[in-house]
Amino acid sequence: MKAPLHPRYWIGWLAFSLLRVAILLPYGAQIRVGRVLGRLMQKLAGRRQRVAEYNLRVCFPDWSEEKRQQLIREHFEALGIALFEIGMCWWASDRRLKGLVEIEGLEHLDAALDKGKGAILLSAHFTTLEIGGRLLSLYRPFHLMYRPNRNELLEYISKRRREAHFEKAIPRDSVRELLKSLKQNMTVWYAPDQGYQGANAVTVPFFGVPAPTNPATHRLARISGATVMPFWVERLPDKQGYKLRIDSPIEGMAEMSPEQDGATVNSLIEAEARRVPEQYLWTHNRFKTTEHRKHEKRQKKR
Repeated sequence: MKAPLHPRYWIGWLAFSLLRVAILLPYGAQIRVGRVLGRLMQKLAGRRQRVAEYNLRVCFPDWSEEKRQQLIREHFEALGIALFEIGMCWWASDRRLKGLVEIEGLEHLDAALDKGKGAILLSAHFTTLEIGGRLLSLYRPFHLMYRPNRNELLEYISKRRREAHFEKAIPRDSVRELLKSLKQNMTVWYAPDQGYQGANAVTVPFFGVPAPTNPATHRLARISGATVMPFWVERLPDKQGYKLRIDSPIEGMAEMSPEQDGATVNSLIEAEARRVPEQYLWTHNRFKTTEHRKHEKRQKKR
């Protein structure tokens, strides 16, 4: 893929250049500036603000409106920090990052790979998604599944930088490539939690609310024989850095029905989102339902 050099991308090139320079700031300064940037992002968020409000209203109906708005503010601050983390992920040195991370559960991953069938690290779209992958690469090689971006410049830079650290970046529709990696006894990072309405989708609860869900994990495990383990990344408070956690394997994943698969995965993600709620991606439209569309229309009329 050639570098997109059309004038319409020049502002983007400038923004990425500034981001690369910004990561020279001390880590604590990046966190502080990221929070400020996140507050500005919230003022300009528009539809994403409305999506977050809807998600929190249906996921935490017993919360006060004040409490939900506070979480939305904290979430946008986390998104601002995540922009700096993207720069850290793509351009920071291994030595610098190593001082910011602690990891638990590598023994689960190593035991899975000893079986020779590959390993699936089941994760989700938290604001620490990008930095978490880079931090894991400091300990073990793995392949990453991702959604290609429509913006040519963002796709060009992100793919090149990811492949510089993760060995291979697999487009999310390339199931054959994913299975090939597992056959080579490779670890694959996989996040099926974004709203899915394909032919094989199931509707199962997420925070007690029916949500369209991708139930592909059990099929991947069944075809490949790979072990499936939850993988989480937490941004620690007080600028302490990050904690990676690989949990013990999910028992019986390959034998599950699509509904059992979706319910199991959603319950795991929900538990982690409750633990670090500001870090889950609430601005993503997780509930693609008629009620949500009606909510959107009402908000636009205000």
